[in-house]
Amino acid sequence: MEVKALVIDDSGIMRKMVMRALTETELAEFEFTEAEDGVDGLAKFNPRTTDIVFVDWNMPNMTGIDLVKRIRGQYPKRPVPIVMVTTEKLMGKVEEALEAGADCFISKPFTPDKLAQVLAPVIEQMAQGKGKRAGFFQRLVA
Repeated sequence: MEVKALVIDDSGIMRKMVMRALTETELAEFEFTEAEDGVDGLAKFNPRTTDIVFVDWNMPNMTGIDLVKRIRGQYPKRPVPIVMVTTEKLMGKVEEALEAGADCFISKPFTPDKLAQVLAPVIEQMAQGKGKRAGFFQRLVA
């Protein structure tokens, strides 16, 4: 399955690490678009051509949480999964991300195996063509 992923992080090194780890999961054939912050990510996001979004929390110009809220507010009927990939680990932060509309929460550092474990159900749901935002995507935390 081909998956077009938007990877948003202000660190170019971290974007490369996320992309490499996703490729190593072998869950799909990923095609990547990179963005350096939330503003850039929002400009590059297109719900018709973006299959999944991976976003860092702490970025200049627009945080990952603000980006998630903007995407969910602007495109409520286009269920593109959003994965928060961040150093934030507090349960309150996890809850905030999920309430904002993120589908998964992955703490840095992570391994390709941990990434695969969390993403497998999401990729499977995408492959089945399901994914209504009204709770269909599992809320996953790693």
